[in-house]
Amino acid sequence: MSTSLKGQIAWITGGGSGIGLAGAMALAQAGAHVVISGRTAATNASALASLQALGSAEALLLDVADKHAVKAAAHHILDKHGRIDILVTSAGTNATKRNFDVVTPEAWDDVVAINLSGLFYCVHAVLPAMRQQQGGLIINVSSWAGLYASKLTGPAYNATKRAVLALTESINMEECTHGIRATSLLPGEVATPILDKRPVPPSAEQRELMVQAEDMGQAILFVAQMPERTCINELIISPTFNRFYTGGLETPPKR
Repeated sequence: MSTSLKGQIAWITGGGSGIGLAGAMALAQAGAHVVISGRTAATNASALASLQALGSAEALLLDVADKHAVKAAAHHILDKHGRIDILVTSAGTNATKRNFDVVTPEAWDDVVAINLSGLFYCVHAVLPAMRQQQGGLIINVSSWAGLYASKLTGPAYNATKRAVLALTESINMEECTHGIRATSLLPGEVATPILDKRPVPPSAEQRELMVQAEDMGQAILFVAQMPERTCINELIISPTFNRFYTGGLETPPKR
C-alpha cells in the first residue's frame, strides 16, 4: 500500500520549472502541501498558479547558494507548518562554456555553489527538525553524469553530481537511526530548460526522445509514497533511446 501524503509538508528547491516543478505538481496532487523555492519571482509565480490548481502550495524566493537565506527559509517553513516531511533538492545549474579549455574559475564556483553547497545547506537546514520528528525523506536530484562522467556535461557538473551520491549515502549512514532516508535520483537526458545552457542545445526532435519532466515527477512521487521502512538509495532513469549508448547517433534511424 502506498504511503499517504495528505498533511505532509514538502519543500522543493528549484521548484519553479523542470524536474522540481514536475515533482511539486505530483506531490501536490497526491495531497502534500508543497513549498517551492527558486531564484526568480516571475517563474515562482507562474509555477505557483499551476500548483494551486492542483492542491495546496506556496512559493519562496530563494537562492540556495546563500546559506543564511536557506536557513531562514527552513525556519520560515517550520514556524508556519511545524514540520518538514519531504525535501526535494532540484535546484541545479551548469556552465555553457563548461569544458576545461573554456571553463572559468568563476563558472566552476557558480556550479559548485548551487549543485553541491546549496544542496548541502538545504539538507543541513532540515535535518534537526527531521531528527526531532523521527522521520523524513530527502530526495536529491543528481544525474546520469553522477555515475558516468562525460565531456557533454563538463567537469564541474560531473564532479558536483557525483558528490551528490556521496552526500546522499552519508545522510543514510548517519541518519537512518532517526527514521530519515535519502534517495539520489540519477536522470539521463531530461527535456528541461537547463538544456538551453548547452554549447549546442538539442533540437526539438531530440528533446521529444528524452525523459520528460513529468516522468521525473512520477519518479519523485513513487519514492515519496514508498513505506517509511523502505529506502531507495539510488534511482537511475534514462531515455529508452539513450544517446550515451548509441555511439553518436542523435536520433533513431527511420523505419
